[in-house]
Amino acid sequence: MSDAINLINEMGAKARQAASAMAKASTAQKNAALQHIADALIAGQAQLVEANQRDMQAARDKGLDAAMLDRLELTPARIEAMANGLRQIATLPDPVGALSETARQPSGLLIGKMRVPLGVIGIIYESRPNVTADAGALCLKSGNCAILRGGSESFHSSSAIVAMIRTGVAQAGLPEDAVQSVSTPDRAAVGALIAAEQWVDVIIPRGGKNLIQRISAEARVPVIKHLDGLCHVYIDAHADLSMAADVAFNAKTYRYGICGAMETLLVNREIRAQVLPDLIRRYRDHGVEVRGDEAVCALDSQVLPATSEDWATEYLAPVLSIKVVEDIQAAIAHINHYGSGHTDSIVTDSLAASEQFIREVDSSSVMVNAPTNFADGFEYGLGAEIGISTNRLHVRGPVGLEGLTTQKFVVRGDGQLRGVQ
Repeated sequence: MSDAINLINEMGAKARQAASAMAKASTAQKNAALQHIADALIAGQAQLVEANQRDMQAARDKGLDAAMLDRLELTPARIEAMANGLRQIATLPDPVGALSETARQPSGLLIGKMRVPLGVIGIIYESRPNVTADAGALCLKSGNCAILRGGSESFHSSSAIVAMIRTGVAQAGLPEDAVQSVSTPDRAAVGALIAAEQWVDVIIPRGGKNLIQRISAEARVPVIKHLDGLCHVYIDAHADLSMAADVAFNAKTYRYGICGAMETLLVNREIRAQVLPDLIRRYRDHGVEVRGDEAVCALDSQVLPATSEDWATEYLAPVLSIKVVEDIQAAIAHINHYGSGHTDSIVTDSLAASEQFIREVDSSSVMVNAPTNFADGFEYGLGAEIGISTNRLHVRGPVGLEGLTTQKFVVRGDGQLRGVQ
């Protein structure tokens, strides 16, 4: 463990020194760095593919499944997509230095808030090597420094990407230590990083539930976390039933493996017979296994009985649980009890019902007449995102560039003295 602590201390000291330069870097410098990195990725495609093949062969030797291998693989098309993503981030507005809430006070002082970088961000993620480029780029554009620790499966791929990032950063006249990767796959380095309060300002984990729970439990550094994406759609008694069926179908079937996929459908008892039989058949025809409570099973003999565990499960698969509820209050109670605070939606034509749902559902995103899979930084107009936070502090929902900054008060006066009449 001492070797891991020494490594993180060395990296942290370098990052802290680089952070002061990054905080005052111009938008032009940061955008130039992103363009240089994108150019380096394209020019170094062969090198990246070669490094990735070492990871792929090791993964095959370990017997990793096809889905994991697919997430791990870097192809020329995926490398080009990474480069295009960096160029897109370069076009986004720079949040650093933006002033807001400026107002003149009775004292004559002009008081406002200015956006500033968080500082040094530790990002811990699993096998997808493209996260290395995305995370590094978002931290750079928001004026932060990044210490990246990717999964051991993508060690060689991520190391090669970080080398190109550092070259591009230096070409723009910025400190290359603004982005560093942990140079060992040893798990002890994760423990050292999440305890490095002296050097690291915030930790962002991206990965499975076990990883995030471990970091949340053990970290001494503040964590911006995303736990489960246990999302709901509630079809209200006053819904347009055709629209409701389309929204509920899309919320589940657009993509099963995303955190914004609906996992439980709640239906008001008054309209269960009108909406559920056709919708259940539609799910079944699409290959979705439906589990339901007694009221749902009574409508379709092929529905499997749901257990209490189903209401608390994020399937990330073609499996859906359906529950009939008495009214909107029961739906809200179910969501707030079983939900993960990610994204929940109501389908209704009632303004009163939609307003009640918005006020009372305790989630980072609450939607009306839209599927939960719209919970995405790009769809929200944020551009790229580093993840979706289910925290209450310091940011909630999709975390874009602004979410990687904080604010400080700026006070302007002209000689005012407190207590002097």
